[in-house]
Amino acid sequence: MKYLFTLLTALILSPIWAQNIEGAWKLTHENGKPVSDKEYIKIYQDGYFSFGAKELGSNKFLGAGGGEFTLSGSEYTESLDFYTFDKDQIGTKNNYSMDFAEDKLVISARIKGKDLIEIWEKISDRDDAINGTWVITGRKRDGEISSMTPGARRTVKILGGGRFQWIAFNSETKEFSGTGGGTYTAEDGKYVENITFFSRDDSRVGASLEFDFEVVDKQWHHSGMSSTGNPIYEIWSSYQEAYLAKIR
Repeated sequence: MKYLFTLLTALILSPIWAQNIEGAWKLTHENGKPVSDKEYIKIYQDGYFSFGAKELGSNKFLGAGGGEFTLSGSEYTESLDFYTFDKDQIGTKNNYSMDFAEDKLVISARIKGKDLIEIWEKISDRDDAINGTWVITGRKRDGEISSMTPGARRTVKILGGGRFQWIAFNSETKEFSGTGGGTYTAEDGKYVENITFFSRDDSRVGASLEFDFEVVDKQWHHSGMSSTGNPIYEIWSSYQEAYLAKIR
């Protein structure tokens, strides 16, 4: 704890409201120790967050978590929709303190009698045409579009700061079906994903996938070849409008 106190004192904390939380972040320290053998990437966008973790070197998938968050002053709350490390945490709310220290985000709490302090460094807050939190609402097969109504079982894709993560899960049964993520570009109707972690197949890390995309009537149309080599045509809608607004 002495290390943490020294570090946080050296970095002059600033009010959270003066900073922009949206974008992509990387975990650099946990409880005073540098995170050097693992990579945790966290994305905040439109009131939603997700993170994915892997071992460096082997690219072994370690876990993922995410859901809605609220931030008022330095009071920060996460409501977990999925969490592979402990499914009993799904559906719960966890309260933290959040502060900025220069270009770093400091998240702290006391959990089960132990102090937790995480330091995250912003990777990017890049914005583009498809920045946002999306949920899949349709697919096209043989020229026919089939609509999907997101419920407890849903597939979410969050894009922010040049990073993406998709997650398939059921928030009622707490079943986790898979996730993947990495960096992306979206320019001139071409969307390119560069995979940096994938829960279903570590060997896919390093692959790049190119798709055609366009946003039509607030819906993101996404077509190309999947990671398994099969043709896909997906339609994604705003998570806020297609899911949250209909359950509240």
